Amino acid sequence: MNKHIMQNFRRATQSSRRSFLKLTLGTGAGLVIGAHLPAPAAAATENGATWFNPFVAINPDSTVTVFIKHLDKGQGVYTGLATLVAEELNAAHDQIRPQFAPADASLYANLAWGNIQGTGGSSAIANSFEQYRRAGAYARDMMLAAAGKQWGVPVAEVRIENGIISHPGGMQATFGEMAEPATKQPVPDYSVLKDPKDFRYIGKEFKRLDTPAKSNGTAIYTQDLHLDGMMTAVIAHPPKFGATVKAVDDAAALEVKGVDAVVHVPHGVAVIASSMWAAIQGREALEIAWDETEAETRGSEELAAAYRAAMDGEGTVLRDDEGVADALTGAATIIEREYVFPFLAHAAMEPMNAIVQVGEDGATLWTGSQIQTVDQGAVAATLGLTPDKVRVETLFAGGSFGRRALPTSQQNVEAAEIAKAHGKGVPVKLVYTREDDMRGGYYRPMVIHRVRAGLDGDGNIVGWDHKIASQSILRGTSFEGMMQGGPDFTMMEGAHPNYYGVPRARFELFEVESGVPVLWWRSVGHTHTAYVMETMIDELAMAAGKDPVAFRLSLLKAGARERGVLELAAEKAGWDSAPAEGRFRGVAVHKSFDTYVAQVAEISVTDGTLKVEKVVCAVDCGLAVNPDIIAAQMQGGIGMGLGAAMREKITVSGGEMQDGNFDTYLPLRMSDMPQVEVHILPSTADPTGVGEPGLPPIAPAVANAFAASGGERITTLPFADHGIV
Repeated sequence: MNKHIMQNFRRATQSSRRSFLKLTLGTGAGLVIGAHLPAPAAAATENGATWFNPFVAINPDSTVTVFIKHLDKGQGVYTGLATLVAEELNAAHDQIRPQFAPADASLYANLAWGNIQGTGGSSAIANSFEQYRRAGAYARDMMLAAAGKQWGVPVAEVRIENGIISHPGGMQATFGEMAEPATKQPVPDYSVLKDPKDFRYIGKEFKRLDTPAKSNGTAIYTQDLHLDGMMTAVIAHPPKFGATVKAVDDAAALEVKGVDAVVHVPHGVAVIASSMWAAIQGREALEIAWDETEAETRGSEELAAAYRAAMDGEGTVLRDDEGVADALTGAATIIEREYVFPFLAHAAMEPMNAIVQVGEDGATLWTGSQIQTVDQGAVAATLGLTPDKVRVETLFAGGSFGRRALPTSQQNVEAAEIAKAHGKGVPVKLVYTREDDMRGGYYRPMVIHRVRAGLDGDGNIVGWDHKIASQSILRGTSFEGMMQGGPDFTMMEGAHPNYYGVPRARFELFEVESGVPVLWWRSVGHTHTAYVMETMIDELAMAAGKDPVAFRLSLLKAGARERGVLELAAEKAGWDSAPAEGRFRGVAVHKSFDTYVAQVAEISVTDGTLKVEKVVCAVDCGLAVNPDIIAAQMQGGIGMGLGAAMREKITVSGGEMQDGNFDTYLPLRMSDMPQVEVHILPSTADPTGVGEPGLPPIAPAVANAFAASGGERITTLPFADHGIV
C-alpha cells in the first residue's frame, strides 16, 4: 500500500470513527485506526474517492460506492443493502455502485452472529437494516453541513434530491464536489433516519443493480476469473467418505500434455495443469489404491435401518407434557405416520471452486465466500499465516443454498493446500466438476420422523407424540458452540417449539452418527419439519371433518403472525369457493427465520399424475425493503422446494453416492414450474429474511392438495418414488 493511500484511509477512518461505533449497533466491534486498507477501498481511494465510513465512499464523478459485507449468491443482497444507503443518502439509482467488502470482521461482522463476517440464516437484511441506513444518513448529514457552511446558509435549508445538493437560493453541488469538504465536518452525534412515510426506495421500486452485468456476461464469478499465469487443479477424492490414499501411481498422469504436477493433499490427490481439460485427463490417468478401513460403507437402506433402531431406544426429550400417553390411549381417533426424507444435494449451478495465490508476504483467496471469517482463518491456518495476511476477494456465487457455508471451508483449504504444495507462487484455481460436487459432499441429512396424534370425539387434538432421528449438522464442527451444550436445534427447528396450540405433546430427538458429511440446505431443518407438521395437521383436519384453513386457525393464538399470512393466502386463492373442475387445493403455513409464509397449491391430476398449476403465496417479512426481490425469493424458494419434493434424492450404495449429475438427480424442469402469485403482508415490524422461508411450505401444500384429490398421503419423499410425477 502506498503512503498516499494509507494517509487517505487513516483520514477516512479517523473522521468516521464515532459514526462507525454507532453503526456497529453496540456489538463491540470497533474500527482499528490505521488498519490494513481493504483492497476494494484501496482501489476507490486511488481513484480519488472520499470515504465517509466503512460502508460508503463517494467518487469524484458523484457515484457512490457501497461496500457489501455479505455474499450475493443470487438472493439480491447486493441490491438490498445498497437500497438502504441510497434511501438515506437521497441518491439516484444510477449513482449507486455496490462492491463486495473485504474479509474483516472488525468492520463487517454479521451483527446477528457476533464477531463473524458471513451470510446465512436469511440474516443479511435483518442484521444490516439500521446499520446501512445509518451509514447513508451520516454521509448525507455531513454533506448537508458542508454545503451550508460553504454557501453561508442554515443547514436546515439545504436539501439533497436525486443525488443533487441544493438550496432554494439557487446554489447546487454534486456529491463529488461536496464529498471532500464534507469529511472535514464533525461526524454527527446522531443522524435521524427517515420516517417510513418519506421512503422513496424502501418498500417501493429499486431495480436490481446486478441485472445488467448478469445479463451481458460481465459479472465475474470464480469460474470466470482467469489470472495471469494461473494453473487449474482438480482433485481425486475417495469414492467412500472416510477413505484415505493407500498408494498412488502418477506416472501416466504426468505424461498427459499440460499436466504440471501431481500433489498429495489430505482429502485426496490433486492434479495441477495448464487447463481444466488437461487436469481432468491427468486425473483419469492416476492409479490410486484407497484404504477404506475407516470409510462409511452403508447404503441408504442400511442407514435408514440404523435410524429406526435408534428410535426404538431412548433419545433426548425436548418436551414431555404430563398425560400424553393417557390422552392418546383415550383418543377417539389415532393417526400414526412415519416420514422418511432422503439425502439431498445442494446442486448449485456453479460447483465449488476457489483460487489461491501464495506470495512472499501473504496470500489471496478469490471465491464466492459465504463466511469470510471462517474462510480467511482456515486458509491462513493451512498456509501457516495469521488471518490478516490472507486477503479474501469475494466474488458473485452461482448459488449456494448452504453449500459454501462450510465450517471446514473445504474447497478453500484444498485450494490453499494445492497452491502451497505447488510452491511456484502462481495462482491455482481448484475446480469441482458437477460429479465432484455432488459425490464429494455435503448433503441435507437423511431424516426420519415418527408421529402419533389423537383427536377426541369433537375433532380436537388431545395428544401428540413426535420422534425425530437424523445426523447433527453442528456437532463436531467449529459451530458446535451454537448448541450451547444442548441438542442440535437444526434437527428439530420448525417442529419444536411450534406455533400450534397442541395441549399435550412429547418431542424426542435421536442423533445418529454416519460417515456421510451433512450440512445446512436451504431452510435447514424446516425442509422436513414443515412437511411433517403441515401434512399431519392437514390429515387431522380431514379426520375431524373440518376445513384445513379453519382447523389451523383454531390452533393458532390470537394475533399470531401465522394467522395473517394464512388468511391472506386463503383469500387470494379463493379458498372459500370451489376450484375449477379437475383442480384440487392444499394449504400449508410455516414460520422460519422469523418470517411467516403461507401457500395454497392448486394441482390437477391426470391418470394418477399430478401437476402443480398455481401457487398463491403470502409472506410476512416485516417491513418489505425491496418487494420485487421478496417476490423473486418466494418464487425461487417455491421452485427449489417443489423440485426437491418431486424428484430429488441422493442414493447411497455401499457408502458411495450414486448420483453425480442431472441425468439421475432430477431438479425441477421448466415445465414443472407453476404460476406463482406473491402477496406481501404490510408490516411496520423490523425486516426479516426471505432467502429461505419461501421453500418449506410448498411440499406439504402440494401433498395436501394431492390428498384432497383422493390420492394417498405421501410420507416418503420424493413424490417420484410413488409414481405420481
